[in-house]
Amino acid sequence: MLLAIPLLALLWLAAIVAAPLLPPLVSAVVYAGGSLVCHQIPERSFHLGGSQLAVCARCVGIYAGAAGGAVAALALRLPIHAPTRTVRWIRPILAVAVLPTVVTVVLEMLGLWFPTNELRALAGVPFGVAIAFVVTAFAKVHYDSCAPRRRTAPSPPPPPI
Repeated sequence: MLLAIPLLALLWLAAIVAAPLLPPLVSAVVYAGGSLVCHQIPERSFHLGGSQLAVCARCVGIYAGAAGGAVAALALRLPIHAPTRTVRWIRPILAVAVLPTVVTVVLEMLGLWFPTNELRALAGVPFGVAIAFVVTAFAKVHYDSCAPRRRTAPSPPPPPI
């Protein structure tokens, strides 16, 4: 189960990057999926072989961070055991991680700064990593609470005094 999260994240990232090179029907599905989560503005997107990727540069950064974060979370085997312990760190981590993305978006909206696509993508990476850690943590908590427990042999009685 936990292996599915990094696998899906890596597959989605690969589909986004490969979309311009895929057969037309598969490519159309990837672009349609990307349109559900992204504005797909050409000037704010990376291009491969003269064709725009399925999502903007910022989203590529978020998805790349999520894929890397999911793989790292699985490799690190996060020691998360209780939902209450997990919930405590989610908001602060996400707040710090989304900050670079929020700053670039707000500065662009105010017309004060127009970062390059590379900076947009880089600003999205921490948010993607944090999201991956949160999703992996909740999947682990859910899996641990739902997985059947193995029965263990009862402990022998203590020796008489």
